[in-house]
Amino acid sequence: MNTPQPEPSHQISQRDLRNRSAEIMDGLERGERYAVTRNGHHIGDLVPIRRRRRAVSRAEFTAVSRGMPWLDDRKYREDMDRHVNDELYDPYDRAYGRGEFTENKE
Repeated sequence: MNTPQPEPSHQISQRDLRNRSAEIMDGLERGERYAVTRNGHHIGDLVPIRRRRRAVSRAEFTAVSRGMPWLDDRKYREDMDRHVNDELYDPYDRAYGRGEFTENKE
């Protein structure tokens, strides 16, 4: 992934980062990027984090879904039945074993 370089006006020294941290953090919140230098050498970049979206539009979901492989439901179920023992995970078996579902015989 190619990351765009910060503008030359957004190059800051290590000293600037320490002394102007609040101002620089405000810039990051606005989406600005900074190249940090020490002794005139570029040592790293400060870039704003990408905000996660809470929802995906229907059009985006459709576009992404088109590239997904087709799933054969029957073959999937056959594979699951062959490789997974459902009896090991049945919560009702544990409840019956504890006597929680016994019939009242009076």
